[in-house]
Parts: sequence; structure tokens; C-alpha cells
Amino acid sequence: MLTELLITNTDRRFSFRPFLIALIVLANSFYLSGQALKPLKSGFEARLINIEAPSNEPFRYTTTLTNGSAQLVNYNLNAQLPDGWQISYRVEGSQVTSLQMQPNKAQEISIEISCPITAKPDKYKIPLRAISSTDTLKLELEAVVKGSYALELTTPSGRLSDEVVSGSSKEILLKVKNTGTLPLNALELTSQLPSRWEASFDPSNIKQLEAGKSIDVKVNLKVPDKTIAGDYASKFEIKSSNSSADISFRMIVKTSLLSGWIGMLVIVFAIGLVYFLIRKYGRR
Repeated sequence: MLTELLITNTDRRFSFRPFLIALIVLANSFYLSGQALKPLKSGFEARLINIEAPSNEPFRYTTTLTNGSAQLVNYNLNAQLPDGWQISYRVEGSQVTSLQMQPNKAQEISIEISCPITAKPDKYKIPLRAISSTDTLKLELEAVVKGSYALELTTPSGRLSDEVVSGSSKEILLKVKNTGTLPLNALELTSQLPSRWEASFDPSNIKQLEAGKSIDVKVNLKVPDKTIAGDYASKFEIKSSNSSADISFRMIVKTSLLSGWIGMLVIVFAIGLVYFLIRKYGRR
């Protein structure tokens, strides 16, 4: 009898694996519950506080406002900006100046700051505040203005119209000027012309144009034969990766003198032919 009991107890094996798995799941559940219940700390933070950009481009920041209190809080957003600067706040795509925060919640706020194109290259500090009835959360951003990109396209005389004879070519002189404070690289000239018109540029590409400098560009404009006399609009554009400019140019197409004389001769011949036919057959 004792031998049978020992054999029976030996065959019964106790497994710790299910017990261990259950213990791990239970511990993880307690940990997550603790994390969820852990209160947040109120604060105003930015992913990047220092951003560099030219003066004609906005400074964009991603910030997070956190209400760590146990009550509903209304925050008013406020910034101290240099003269001429502008700021906007966006929450989930909508522009705001204040927002209501639920207890123990965080909200992402997108901030866009613009400065005047005339702003001097420098590092500007932008103090921000989220003000509520109970506290004031502060954040200081930095906007580093490195200059500006700007282009101007015109003509040396300022005149934006010219005349051309149908079926001929016309040379137009354009002036490209870098009106910004930073150099521009790889500038390319293009045109939008009436059907079958052609334009070539000399030079067609400008490798670099320093700030405050200008360069003249020759445009050879070719008008196809039998173009009807009248006014035609052409558009010329210059662009780089940082800036662009364009102008509309009016071309007045005229017919050639020879074409005019030929037309008059055709009219005179037609009148003479009609007169001859009337004289010859009109009496019958």
C-alpha cells in the first residue's frame, strides 16, 4: 500500500509555469494602473526652443502645455514680441488665443512667429506665458534671424511693353536684382508665352547673385509668321530654391511694311477687277 502511494505521488508533477505567467500579468497590471494614476506636473515646454530662419520665413515651434492640477483650468496665451513681430497659436489646426484644459491632461500647441523682412540678423528671445487664475506657466523661445531672401525682376528703364513685327525677333533687356541680405544660388529664368512664340535667355542660369547686386539678362523673343496684329501678354519668371520673382510684359505685334503694301495692292487689284467687269459686262 505504501509503495503504491509513493509511486502515485511521484507521478504527480507540479508545474510553476502557469503560476509564473499569472504573476507577471498581475504585476504589469498594477504597474500600468500606477502609471495612469500618477499625476502630471503642470508645465509649458517646447520640442525645440531655438530655431534659425531667414526673416521672410516664419519660425515654427511645437510646444506642449500640461495641466497637472485636479481641476479644469482656462489658460490665456501671451507673448512678448519685438516691434513688428507677429505670433499665432494653433491647436488641432484651429487658431486660438486661449484654451480650456482638463485635469491631469497635456495639449500640443503649434506656434508660428513671423518677423519683419527688415529685421536685423540676431538672436531674439521670445518669452511666452500661459496664464490661468491659479498659476502662470512660462516658456522662452529663441528666434535666430540669419537675414532675408528676396528677388526683384524688372527692366533697366522700368518699361514693361515693346513692339515687334510679325515673323521677326525682338531683344528685351531684363534686370535681376537680389534685394535681400543673403546670397542667392542657382537662379533659373523661364517664360510663359503665347502659342508658338519662343524665348531664349542670355544667361539662362545664374550661379550666384550676392546681396544687393544685380545682373542684366537679354531675352531674344521670336514671333511666328502670320501672327495677327495686336497686344500679347508674356510672363517672365526667375526663381531659386529660396525666392522668386516675375513680371508681365506686353508685346504689341505689328505687320511688316511689305505685308502692308502687298495688302493694299491686293485691295487695289480687286477694286480694279470689279470696275473692269462692270464696264465690260454692265452694258449688256
